[in-house]
Amino acid sequence: MASLLLLLVCFLFMPLGIARADGWYWLSSDSKYSKYFEPSSVHVSHSTETSHGSVATEIKAWTKTSYSYEGAKETLDNYGLSGLIPDPSQLAYSLAEVSINPQNRTIQYTKEDFYNPQGEVIWSKTDGRVKEVTSQQFDEAFYDAIVDSVFGAGELERASAKDRWITLYSHADVDGTQLHVTADTTTMRMKGDNMIFWQWAEHKDADGNVMRITFVKRTVNLPQGTERLIRAETWTPSEGWQTVESGLDGAYHMIAADSPAYQGVLQLRAYAKANSSWVHRYSIW
Repeated sequence: MASLLLLLVCFLFMPLGIARADGWYWLSSDSKYSKYFEPSSVHVSHSTETSHGSVATEIKAWTKTSYSYEGAKETLDNYGLSGLIPDPSQLAYSLAEVSINPQNRTIQYTKEDFYNPQGEVIWSKTDGRVKEVTSQQFDEAFYDAIVDSVFGAGELERASAKDRWITLYSHADVDGTQLHVTADTTTMRMKGDNMIFWQWAEHKDADGNVMRITFVKRTVNLPQGTERLIRAETWTPSEGWQTVESGLDGAYHMIAADSPAYQGVLQLRAYAKANSSWVHRYSIW
């Protein structure tokens, strides 16, 4: 009876979206990758004192990724290792120590090892580049699970929520072309009066075909109704994804009150008011 009770307790307190597999905790799988993390390795490596107590500013943990043949080939191509490891079947799994900054939503692979099916290291790297976690990043599940292990604020739940993306505004021109703009609530955070978030905008022709997608990191001063573009990427059927440099001048620009975009400001104000705890999570300001 005691052992049965202990088992029930373990299931009750197992974090949402996480399941045990081979000594690791399984996060997700598809035709290319299976992702795991090791909860016992999660620890706060740096923190700062604030008016509301000590807040973690750096979290470290170990992750594991296993690969199908297609996933291994894609990974080796992305890493530029196809010449060094020409046979994708030789990449079975990888282990990585990651360092996370929850205030800026970044992840860095501080140590990463690739293993063959025999468990031998075939490639290693330390001090990988720092990446911001967005909907387009491979590492999102790792980030969510590790940060939730420390704060329990609901990153995993928000990432899979039906209302993760909220509509900021839509606009149709007289020629039938349409613009639909949404914001990713998982990326929303307040710094003072400024909301920082990632935005996805789809531009369609009169027949509903997507002509262009823009993926933009914005900061919007909610009281003033001004904005600054921080990063931008654009996609077209002919050119794929491209980094955009124009318009990133570092200055704040007024959003005209009579423009469709101003409806987005109103939506952001309403979301921040209704979800104050979420947009201020992990705040040290």
